Amino acid sequence: MSLYAYAQTPEGHFLERTGLDFEDFQVGQRFAHRPGVTLSQQDNVTESLDTLNAAMLHYDSHYAAQTSWKTPLMVSTVTLQALLGMSSKTFARRKRIERFASIAMTAPVLGGDTLYAMSEIVALHDDGAPDTGRVTVLCQGLNQKGEVVAKLTYNARVWRRGLGPLFAPAHLRELIPVKEERFLSHHPDDTGCLVEQTGLFFEQFDAGETFVHWPCRTLTAQEGMVRAWRSLEMGPQYQDHAWLAHDAGGEQSLTQAWVIGVATALTTRTFGRVVANLGWHDVELHHDVAVGDTVRSESTVLEKRLSRSRPNEGILTVRTQAFDQHRRPVLSYVRNLLLYKKSAPSPYAAAGY
Repeated sequence: MSLYAYAQTPEGHFLERTGLDFEDFQVGQRFAHRPGVTLSQQDNVTESLDTLNAAMLHYDSHYAAQTSWKTPLMVSTVTLQALLGMSSKTFARRKRIERFASIAMTAPVLGGDTLYAMSEIVALHDDGAPDTGRVTVLCQGLNQKGEVVAKLTYNARVWRRGLGPLFAPAHLRELIPVKEERFLSHHPDDTGCLVEQTGLFFEQFDAGETFVHWPCRTLTAQEGMVRAWRSLEMGPQYQDHAWLAHDAGGEQSLTQAWVIGVATALTTRTFGRVVANLGWHDVELHHDVAVGDTVRSESTVLEKRLSRSRPNEGILTVRTQAFDQHRRPVLSYVRNLLLYKKSAPSPYAAAGY
């Protein structure tokens, strides 16, 4: 099975890989999807209002207090979306979901609950389609107490190995499988369930290695305005369309701090075992990122050293570059990261990771 989270580019860089091929699945396999997501009442309100949901149970606390739940109940489609999204590291190569045999909400989900997803392969159907096979999946949602709160049974078309779209930046058309233990995308727990992995431990990095982070991220005008508002940024270039039309040729800008945030977040699949970000330096903003641009990041490990004050952790010095869809550099910085050591105690096992 090709349960590896990276492929190698012709330049010798490591590209983050997501999703298994049809040939990787076996009936009876169980997957624990990580990370989980803690849902808030704000998530509940936002989903309800954005979809014009008229059921006041989700956002009227006074009304909800009169019900048997005594508090607003999470919109069922929040749970549905979260379970499918959380399982995408394993099922990203779904061509499409063809059918839900059932979507059952088996226990209440409330604001403050943490949701985890577990999937089991129920059946495989090789019906002769040249590029895909059909996979039947039972996906269960569990809360922080281990209670099953939802069950989804669905059929999905999954791309066969080597077929379908290449999940990679547009400039990469050739990839080489990398089968190294440190790059395994899943590890079996004591019951044989395959637990998804995110990030490498300190010992698993070597100086000089470059990681191409995937997927990329397209930046839109609306989220650019929202980010400006939420940071109390008052500059008209970020949010005032009337001013932009009159004084700036109609071109909305994106805040540089948000661009740094996006470029950094794109690196977290590889650097997900971080204890803390110790800070950036030599931050260069080479070109403005415009509305509609797609940003991708890649990082090179410059140095690694053990922490003097924290014996269970080590420090990586990493240079990250961000590019737009034209492969033009838009941002670069050097960052120091404090990472957990694989050989030392860490929170992963205790948290079910």
